[in-house]
Amino acid sequence: MNEICVNLKHPERENDEQCVQDDKTEQDTAEEKLISANEPSWKPWPQSRSQIRECVLNVKKLLVSLASMEWYCYALLGIITALMSFFMDMTVAKLLNAHQWLYGCLKGHHLLQFLCWTLYPACLCALSTSFAHSICPYSAGSGVPEARAILLGVDMPDYLSLSNLFAKMFGLICTLAAGSTVFLGKVGPFVHLSIMVGAFMNRLHVSCRGGKQRAAKGEMLVVASAVGVASCFGAPISGVLFSIEVMGTHYSVRDYCPCFFAAACGAITFRLLSVCIGDQDTIQALFKTSFSTDLPFQPFEILIFALLGLFCSILSCIYLFCHRWALRFVKTNKPISGFLATEKSLYSAIVAFLLACFTFYHSAGHFIASELTMRQLLTSMLDGTSWYSISQNASALPEPQNTFWQAWNPPGRSYFQTLAFFIIAKVGLLVVACTLPLPAGYFMPVFVYGAAVGRFIGEGSFYLLSGGISSGKSMINPGGYALAGAAAFSGAVTHTLSPALLAVEMTGQCSYAVPALVATLVSNAVARAKHRPSFYDGISLIKRLPHLPSLIRACPKLADVQIKQFVIPAGAVLERSETLISVQHILKDSTDSELPVVESRDSSVLLGTINRSQLRECLLEHRNEDSCKQLEEVCCVQPVRLHLTPDSTVKQAHCIMSVTGEQRLFITESGRLCGVITWKEMKKVIEEMAKEV
Repeated sequence: MNEICVNLKHPERENDEQCVQDDKTEQDTAEEKLISANEPSWKPWPQSRSQIRECVLNVKKLLVSLASMEWYCYALLGIITALMSFFMDMTVAKLLNAHQWLYGCLKGHHLLQFLCWTLYPACLCALSTSFAHSICPYSAGSGVPEARAILLGVDMPDYLSLSNLFAKMFGLICTLAAGSTVFLGKVGPFVHLSIMVGAFMNRLHVSCRGGKQRAAKGEMLVVASAVGVASCFGAPISGVLFSIEVMGTHYSVRDYCPCFFAAACGAITFRLLSVCIGDQDTIQALFKTSFSTDLPFQPFEILIFALLGLFCSILSCIYLFCHRWALRFVKTNKPISGFLATEKSLYSAIVAFLLACFTFYHSAGHFIASELTMRQLLTSMLDGTSWYSISQNASALPEPQNTFWQAWNPPGRSYFQTLAFFIIAKVGLLVVACTLPLPAGYFMPVFVYGAAVGRFIGEGSFYLLSGGISSGKSMINPGGYALAGAAAFSGAVTHTLSPALLAVEMTGQCSYAVPALVATLVSNAVARAKHRPSFYDGISLIKRLPHLPSLIRACPKLADVQIKQFVIPAGAVLERSETLISVQHILKDSTDSELPVVESRDSSVLLGTINRSQLRECLLEHRNEDSCKQLEEVCCVQPVRLHLTPDSTVKQAHCIMSVTGEQRLFITESGRLCGVITWKEMKKVIEEMAKEV
């Protein structure tokens, strides 16, 4: 017994000796600081510097007294992301204007115009691909599927690196500057950029507080996904809804207020920058429209909007099937995959050149209004005036409405033919463009495509009902149908409802909120039937990303897989009657942060858990007492907060771990401890599922 007591006191002696050494080290350090302080400083203006330092400290104290540093990081995240979005748009606009100016200067020289139209986007796509892959190979594509996997706990540090940030930003600028020829957007990659900025802000916040990162990825990345959408369109509410629907499969309520705060900061900054440079007089919608609010739509038109949603859902299923087929074909076809592995830049240049040849005005471009940019395409479709009315008196149109009308109504063709050919041709063009290995977004192209579908239905309804419904005049607004079509098609492609709210926020047309929502609900109902994967789910499956919701949507049987086949032993286990000396030995051999306490090792009835830090404090507090004291006499056992049974599913375990940040869960059956399932083991299970699907 005496020997046991001596062994218990031995760690204390070691700690005392260590404390003496630490005290000596601190004294030596203090003396060195005192000597260095007495030496003359070589830095200039010491008095001014000390005053500035004092002011900075006072400001910091004032800010911390008003709110925690976390909220300042949220605000800074929104402001930085909005600045990135605005200056990216400004750079892309200048490059597009330069291309249009050069193309206009060559008017009358068809060969030179052809070279200008084709080589400009081909060179930009090649530059985007080469720069992105030479700096960071992970910067190609949308980035949203990878970001969803990161938010669910998958460790992918290369996708959040600084080199990826710069490579993706430069590559995205080049892709957008290629214009409507390649017909690619900004939203997806910019959400990924925002998440990368959020990761750096999270590190800044952790370093400022001097704490450790949370077990989960933290709210900052979830907040950043909402800020990315809000900074693209100046739409904070739909940005938060996007982060809930697309990015966060298991959304935590604690992220709700930070998401809205940061998204509002980003959206306000983005719109204020337009006011500062003189583009707008005040903060207003990104795509300003002038729909009538007195009688925006007739009651019977709700049925037409529902049919529009049904039509958009059918088109979305066709598009998603073609998109997945094209990606699999490029990946499995040996000549193309081999060529892509070695000559990515050349592949991008060839594909962009072929797309430009098709969209050249003197080939097929005049059938699809190819001379309009993506922003001009959407603006022209959201015009509240019917093109049938314009066709009756097209000579007195003001600019830019006259330019839009000439683009959609070329000589020898009607606007119905142009819209129909646009709807048919753009599906194939967009599927081909999605195979380009460069940073690009795919939300805005499907949004514009949906607007074209809605405009076609709206113009057809106006033409058929032009005989009049009220006062001998048709009250149908084709621009409202374009708005609803954009929301319905993009919602069906992404399996979300946020595009309906985004369409309202982008245009400021609250009067069409109900028709847009009806069309989006109908399109989602059909698109989600039979567990069809969404656009982002399809990319996750093709890339075999360990994203469990995508795997379950592709193979619903995986939702019923039980965890009993993946349970591992619990490791170190404490009995309720464990002595202090045996507790000390168990702590020495175990690295678990939380140890289970059972009635006895024979019965394995789980009583609760004890934290490792709590055990150390108990041992330190009772180090001078009898070492044969039992654990239940000196420590308080905490009840188990979360535990599962062997019949629980992998989906349930994944949901709990994703939301709570728990690294392992105890598995019990009839109150007896069977083992544990860890987050590391969970990731292995999901990776195996991804290989099998």
